[in-house]
Amino acid sequence: MSARKITVVGAGHVGEVCAQRLAEKELCQEVVLIDIVEGTPQGKGLDQWQSAPVEGFDTMVTGANDYGPAEGSDLFIVTAGIARKPGMSRDDLLRTNAGIVRSVSTEIARVAPDAVVIVVSNPLDVMAYVAKETTGFPRERVIGMAGVLDTARFRAFIAMELDVSVEDIQAMVLGGHGDTMVPLVSYTSVSGIPVSRLIPQDRLDAIIDRTRNGGAEIVKHLKTGSAYYAPSAAAVQMAESIVRNKRRILPAAAYLEGEYGQAGIYLGVPCKLGEGGLKEVIEVELTESESAALARSADHVRGVMANL
Repeated sequence: MSARKITVVGAGHVGEVCAQRLAEKELCQEVVLIDIVEGTPQGKGLDQWQSAPVEGFDTMVTGANDYGPAEGSDLFIVTAGIARKPGMSRDDLLRTNAGIVRSVSTEIARVAPDAVVIVVSNPLDVMAYVAKETTGFPRERVIGMAGVLDTARFRAFIAMELDVSVEDIQAMVLGGHGDTMVPLVSYTSVSGIPVSRLIPQDRLDAIIDRTRNGGAEIVKHLKTGSAYYAPSAAAVQMAESIVRNKRRILPAAAYLEGEYGQAGIYLGVPCKLGEGGLKEVIEVELTESESAALARSADHVRGVMANL
């Protein structure tokens, strides 16, 4: 089972790697890569399609500067926007990226009114809200990518600490995509063994801190851009669960309508993703400190939204 067409908006690093991963996994018959820079999506799309005979996939990748080729797409991954530079927070990108996401969302609603939208642009939670408001789509069809990425970073750092396979680490990071994210230690385990039995608290605190600053650490190294391999992998994992109706429970930014005591904002929570997008927000019991941290994270997202 796969989609007919998936469009990636933004042919920067995150977008181009998303397009390649979608094609290699054959999640659709055609990937459309859109960017405003003339020649960039066309060149990258052609280059990726020429890798098909080597990698063995039949998904056609095409590039465009307008939304004509995206008409009727089943799913959009929105990566458009400016990237962070050293010293910038995700929130610093607010006004510029809000304008970009508004214009992209208007085009999506025009050419594919039934599509599902996965938002990757930062600041993530607020950009997902902008996309939902602009498209007019129900919350089921506009979801933000953050929790899968944050959880992947958390799992990667735990695997390094314990010298074990990442595959054996189950974890969940909730909350806003930023410094206020909430790694749920009470739900983190290694092959079913609670992580708190394996890693002392001071080391766990250091790992949580590194997870919260995972994006900034990469920005500091790169100097001229931000992370793209892990973010694209996360977005494509969400896309796969939706187009193949896998109904995976993944942490993602969903528009809340009372869940976790929050309403009217996007926040990272456990989501069941399948055909049509968000099937269900899963409410899990949190410890007192986790619950307080999630409320603080929600307050931060509201503060950023107020700046719009």
